[in-house]
Amino acid sequence: IAALELIDKEEVDAIIGPQTSKQARFVIDVGRKAQVPVISYSATSPSLSTTQNPFFVRVALDDSTQAKAITAIVQAYEWHEVILIYEDTEYGSDLIPYLAYEFQQVDIRVSSRFSFSPNDSKLRILKKLNKVMAMQTRVIVVHMSSSFGSKLFFLAKDVAMISEGYVWIITDGLSSLLDPMGVKAFGSMQGVLGIRPYIQQSKGLEIFKRKWQSRIHSSSKKLNIFGYWAYDTIWALAKAVEMIPQESSSVNGENHHRNTSQFPVIKVSKRDNEEKVIGYWTLENGLTRKPDKAKNGKSMSKYELKPPIWPGNTKDKPRGWTTPIGGKKLIIAVPHKPGFEAYLKVAQDPYTKEFIITGFSHDVFEEALALLSFPVPRKLIPFPIGPNGGTYDELLSNVKNQTYDAAVGDITILANRSQYVDFTLPCLQSDVSMVVKIKDDERNNMWIFLKPLSWDLWLTTGVAFVCTGLVVWILEHRINNEFRGSAHQQVGTVFWFSFSILVFAHREKIINNLSKFVLIIWIFVVLILTQSYTASLASMLTVQRLEPTIIDIDELKMNGDFVGYETGSFVKDLLVKQLDFDESKLRDYGTAEEFDKALSKGSQNGGVGAIFGARHCVNLFLAKYCDKYMIVGPTYNTDGLGFAFPRGSPLVPVISRAILSVIENKSKMDAMEHKYFSHLKACQPNKQTTISSSSLGLYSFGGLFIITAVASVSSLIIYLTKFLQSHWTTIHTVHHDSSFWSKISELVKHFYDQSLYPLPATNSTLQSVEALHDVENEGVDTVVIVGNVSSSTL
Repeated sequence: IAALELIDKEEVDAIIGPQTSKQARFVIDVGRKAQVPVISYSATSPSLSTTQNPFFVRVALDDSTQAKAITAIVQAYEWHEVILIYEDTEYGSDLIPYLAYEFQQVDIRVSSRFSFSPNDSKLRILKKLNKVMAMQTRVIVVHMSSSFGSKLFFLAKDVAMISEGYVWIITDGLSSLLDPMGVKAFGSMQGVLGIRPYIQQSKGLEIFKRKWQSRIHSSSKKLNIFGYWAYDTIWALAKAVEMIPQESSSVNGENHHRNTSQFPVIKVSKRDNEEKVIGYWTLENGLTRKPDKAKNGKSMSKYELKPPIWPGNTKDKPRGWTTPIGGKKLIIAVPHKPGFEAYLKVAQDPYTKEFIITGFSHDVFEEALALLSFPVPRKLIPFPIGPNGGTYDELLSNVKNQTYDAAVGDITILANRSQYVDFTLPCLQSDVSMVVKIKDDERNNMWIFLKPLSWDLWLTTGVAFVCTGLVVWILEHRINNEFRGSAHQQVGTVFWFSFSILVFAHREKIINNLSKFVLIIWIFVVLILTQSYTASLASMLTVQRLEPTIIDIDELKMNGDFVGYETGSFVKDLLVKQLDFDESKLRDYGTAEEFDKALSKGSQNGGVGAIFGARHCVNLFLAKYCDKYMIVGPTYNTDGLGFAFPRGSPLVPVISRAILSVIENKSKMDAMEHKYFSHLKACQPNKQTTISSSSLGLYSFGGLFIITAVASVSSLIIYLTKFLQSHWTTIHTVHHDSSFWSKISELVKHFYDQSLYPLPATNSTLQSVEALHDVENEGVDTVVIVGNVSSSTL
């Protein structure tokens, strides 16, 4: 009404004010219609836009500019949850979306929002404050007008909420007006941290302060930010009037920017009627102790600020959360499933019907909570896992949507799960392993003597023996009586000679040097083969070998075997998505007994060829059936077992540190491990390294066979070349009309016909016989023998 009167009756050319955003919205609309500029130094609501209202000029900073500064404070002190308290007016509610957005950018969770109406009675305000007290979060951001904010803090102090453990952060609309509220307001806001725009100090500012205090308003000790902005507004308007020609009948006020730079300053009450500046914030530099301090980078560290005095007159940084008042307990879910109960077991008292939870994971959690400096009321509720229940992923989804406050048990930490819950540090390492059945003891096999060598090595060795004997026979047949006789005798000689070398029992004398060369190489090969065979057979007969029925996952896929996994676990996704198993080939089992039954049957009889499971479950299974099954193949790593909480939960870091302390306490860990896993040690001595194959393969001896083959073939080529050179001319002369193959046939007969090459009866004339063969090879037709030669020799 006053604005309308000024425009209609006084015919003003500009209006300074009004003070509140609600009033400003109406006056701006009036000014727009009358084309009278409205200049405000205190209407800070972000919804009042100067671009959409050309006749509105804002001298003050709008409230959205402080959202980043408040977020920087919360982030610097590493608080992860806040409560927003605001006035249910246009001024109060307009800032909340900006704060929520900035908090979300740095993963700070707004756990609750409470709106207070200026018309709320004292009783209604106290009821809402009791709701705030009942919550776990203790970091409270307040955005209210000074009049209502002072009333709120009076009541908060009465209910002991301005005390140790609480963090109160107020916006500039309240912190900039602490002086007018007086000493009583200061007393109720001890330790409250606030922000306000900063005006750079200058000589002109100091002159104005002295004039204000001595001449203009001597009763006031100092002027607040809105007073400075009001003064600047009047001067800006006056200068604008002076710049307009006198003949002009209207004033178009210009809003000249002040020479002072503005940015929020962090304030905190130290004691009654006193404030302490602990630092400054700018968008470019972040947090600093001095307003003009230049830095290389943007800092968000609390160490850039001076240490504040928190509520309760303490310098210790509040945790930002506490156990809720009113007895509210954390609802903690534990996976309930049959089998593998050493890690977690859920039972029910038959009389009280209360759940009794035990196990290694549960004990680690309880020991960690016992190390905390504050109590954590809790209630553990079983979450069924299995065909009639859910999965571990469904359990964690309930933690995400806060159906449960946490999940405790043998929960595997995975990257995809950490996208929607926060895990503590692992209390136990674990990975995924494959378990298969062990083959029967080979020492009870009557054919074990064949096991040291693979079938291809046996076959290659036998062929090499026969070929070597045949080569020696070819080289010795024409000159050595040991390799003569009937066809049956010569075949027997070939086989006998070749295999007698195996035990170095051959009695035949070797004459040809090429034969000697072949035998030297072959004897070396035989020596290595026999020594290797002896060592392998001795190992098989003296050392128990645990050989798996399945070597790796490739063999499983090739055989089309069924594969088992633990019911409700993440292993199913691992098998399908990472290891490419057909989902139709997967079967789930819940207990160690079911694992044993499935593996014993085998894939062909309604069971499975292998079981995949987390190592902590596999170890319990093998502890019970260590003589029947073993781990094979590679392991697939995980980050271990941990406890899950909703994202941003303040309990995660403190419990993680407590878990580290529990793990490092060797005596305590040994006691828990002995309590639950002492039966595992009974199987430890029987554990053996996985063996992929116990037989020696052909590839290991391939080089030896290549060498002996080259030696034999080379000797044959040399010998046959010399034989052809010495006999081809004779055959060609006698059978010059015959075909090529007929001549070859004659050469073979000539080579094999023993009557053409009579050998001496005694060994005393062997040198003479060799000399005759040499002469024959030279193509001489007549030989004259000089000496005493008997008729038998001739």
